[in-house]
Amino acid sequence: YLRSLGRDCVTTREPGGSPVAEQLREVILSGVAASLGPAAEAVLFSAARIDHIAQTIAPALARGAFVICDRFADSTRAYQGAQGNVERSLIDALEKVAVGRYRPDLTLILDLPAETGLARANKRRADAKADRFEAEDISFHQGLRKAFLEIASREPDRCVVINAVQSPDDVAKDIRAAVT
Repeated sequence: YLRSLGRDCVTTREPGGSPVAEQLREVILSGVAASLGPAAEAVLFSAARIDHIAQTIAPALARGAFVICDRFADSTRAYQGAQGNVERSLIDALEKVAVGRYRPDLTLILDLPAETGLARANKRRADAKADRFEAEDISFHQGLRKAFLEIASREPDRCVVINAVQSPDDVAKDIRAAVT
């Protein structure tokens, strides 16, 4: 949509989005780091985020591009903070170091029941093995949904909740409205 308006856009993801961050993505999502605990995972996500910002996000913003990132710091708040019970002070400190002045202007939270989200992930994945987080039980994913909705409630000027149960066209329409 933004490109159709003539905007320079960079699409990226977390974890990942730069060569070093993609390597850390493999470590995290493979489950290798899970035995280290949620605090260590938060540190690894932050290390990936630091490289991602330096290599991808900051240069794009410096040239005036829009950056559209699939997941960012709120995911660390939800996954390792709310679900992993990592102290908020540590999450805040990691975010301050990793994100700094690169806080998003707009965050879209695509909301749907955990069961629906997992069913979609299973379909998308086909026969591939579930990653570290997709393999968690339904209560974990229900807790994530609650955590993301709480983030949106605390920061309504930045966060917009999109009903992702709708058809893809209706979800896209709501996203365009939020971006506009």
